[in-house]
Amino acid sequence: MKERLRLRARTLLPALALLAIGSGASANTLNQNASWTIDRAGTATKYRAVAYGDSIYAGYNGSISNAAKYAGPVVQAEYLSALWNADMEHIRRTKSGAIASDVYDNKIVAERSYMQHSSTRVVAFEMCGNDGLQARTAFKNQTGTCDTSGLDAALNSCKTYVAKAMDYINANAYAGVKLKVISNLHYPGYAADNVQSSCKSASTGATVNIQNTLLPYIAKMNFAMCDYARQKGFACVDQFAQYMGADYDSNGDGQVDSNALRYVAGETEASYVNRITTTLRSTLRDANTHFVSAGTSYDYIQSDDTHPTYTGGTVTAGLFGSSTGTGAPRYTSFTGGKSPIWNQYGHERIGWGLSTFNPAAP
Repeated sequence: MKERLRLRARTLLPALALLAIGSGASANTLNQNASWTIDRAGTATKYRAVAYGDSIYAGYNGSISNAAKYAGPVVQAEYLSALWNADMEHIRRTKSGAIASDVYDNKIVAERSYMQHSSTRVVAFEMCGNDGLQARTAFKNQTGTCDTSGLDAALNSCKTYVAKAMDYINANAYAGVKLKVISNLHYPGYAADNVQSSCKSASTGATVNIQNTLLPYIAKMNFAMCDYARQKGFACVDQFAQYMGADYDSNGDGQVDSNALRYVAGETEASYVNRITTTLRSTLRDANTHFVSAGTSYDYIQSDDTHPTYTGGTVTAGLFGSSTGTGAPRYTSFTGGKSPIWNQYGHERIGWGLSTFNPAAP
């Protein structure tokens, strides 16, 4: 699977890059919409789950024409189908490469009809990853004196549009929606960012460590997402903790790392950022090597060092249109609330994380 993804990324990413030439910022985005219905045997009852976002929820795999069939939110729908003994129609309205304002304006607001349907029971969204990635690239390209104003702008934009998105969904989603949920950000390229900058600190005259510079910004974005969720009636999947922390106690503090890193409702931003960047910093690991035990790890990130790994094939979603399809569930039940591969792929982990908030009844 990994080698196939590497080959796909090498052959199709250059084609996508060509689309960006001479067309402005919007050319760096790619609509990747899809609908997939999980057709469960023995029931004709059908509910809908809707997901808005960028390339993470899109299931981006380097292709301009297809995406992962079982992106994280679709995996969540499988869990819902089993829990509710119902068919689940999953609607993905996503744009790869989109910054938070684009996801808000052109997906959540412009395509609000998908969450207004009377069968809708779940509305999920994610954003801000591209704000961070673009700010990181700009910072890495700096020479002379380091300027963090671009990182500050990305953080502020993230906070603004996450709050606006929650308010808009609260005001516009179908009244019968049982779950509204956001996923926060993993840190793609965590290990690769452990290098010195080309620019120099204004105070010391020395170069700075890229990872040390970016981590507090990502922590502040993630805190804002989960804290706004707490305030506005959303659940928050702490994807950062699920990706960046091992599923065992690596530092002997009595807590499983992926649990210890999670946002705690009611804590302050300063407390959260200190816990992530200082107190538990030694437990952070690049998600290319996610340890599920001391001796076993799985690769959660594709060869582009950004997007989650997946299994289960692809659907048409991209430059040449989108697809609507139906299929039987891969699993008809979930022992202990987890599929056999819940922690083996990045998208399976997102789906399981979302499923932990699934309502008991539709």
